[in-house]
Order: sequence, then structure tokens, then C-alpha cells
Amino acid sequence: MDTEGNLSPESVGDARAAFDAAGPTAKQVVREAAKAMEFDREEYRDRVTAPVVERARNVLFADRLAVTVGTRAEFDAWVDDNPDYEVTLFGSEDVDRVVWHAAPFAGEVVAATFQNERGAAVGTLRRQAFSRIYRPRFEEGEDDAEAEDPADAEPEDPADAEPEDSADAAGRDRAGGSGNDSADDGGSGNDSADDGGSEPEE
Repeated sequence: MDTEGNLSPESVGDARAAFDAAGPTAKQVVREAAKAMEFDREEYRDRVTAPVVERARNVLFADRLAVTVGTRAEFDAWVDDNPDYEVTLFGSEDVDRVVWHAAPFAGEVVAATFQNERGAAVGTLRRQAFSRIYRPRFEEGEDDAEAEDPADAEPEDPADAEPEDSADAAGRDRAGGSGNDSADDGGSGNDSADDGGSEPEE
């Protein structure tokens, strides 16, 4: 039995802090990918949106989750030692190997059985755990928060922005408008963590 990943939040606050910390990296990853695809300014603004950045952040967060890999007997023993946890198990009951992620603050453990494809099983399990345990709690927190999250803003590269004409800015000031577009049009853009229809929804 061994573990992949190092993120095992003890509280919703810890999980949210790790999720928020992934925001700047997600923006940078999306920005660099857009540059590699040689988007022009208009295409960049049309396609690099807040939901795109949010999807990248979901993946970065989920990819850090601690996942235990073991035999079915080892998983059953873990469940027996932790009777207060609600268990969600995906896959066949007849398969010998299991991957699982436990969230102490939620009292839940999400697990999946597999035979040979360990890497695929770990990836799928992380998406399942994000979808079932973390995303709903993050969305609840967003309902209560008024401040804009750093990852919700469009990741426009300052070097790519057109210089603003001072006369245009003054005209907007007189008209009472800021001229800024909101980057929250796409909502949270969160992705479910299930290969089979639920992808940090793909």
C-alpha cells in the first residue's frame, strides 16, 4: 500500500486555501497555452475566458489530492478502522486493487477498483473526489463570498493589451462608465471529476 499526492485537507478552509492558491498557476498555464497556439488579441479575448481558467484550476487542485493505492483487503481494513466514514465505491466488486481518497472534514471516502491501469485509476479517482467532495463545498463558499476570486478574472497578458487613449478614457469617465468587461459571465466553470460523465465535468 502506498500514496500518491500530498494534499489531504483537514478542513474546508484548508481545501479552499489550496484551491485559491492554484488560481495564479492556472492563469499562467492557460496564458502560455494560448501563446503557443498563437492566438491574436481578438481570439485570445474570445476564447480565454474565466471558465477556461477555472477548468485548469480544477485540474491542478485535483491532481494534488492524496490517493492511497492498495489491495481490496487493505481498503476493507481501512474502512473497518474508520467506521464513521461514508464510503462511495466505483467499479467492480470482483477486482483486487483499490485506490481511495479520504476527506476527514467531510467524513467521506471515495474509492475505485482497478486491475492494471493504475495511473488511469488514480486520475479518475481524483476527478471523482473533486466532484463529490470538494466542488459542492467550494460552490457553497462562492455563494457567500462577495469578493472576486483571482482565478475568475480573464488572464489577459498585460503585454498584449492595447494602450488606452487618454481621450477615450476621459470620455468614458464623463459618461460614468468604466469600460471594463466582467470576467464572471461564465459562472464557476467547474468541471466534474468523472471520466464517465461527471469531469477537477468532462
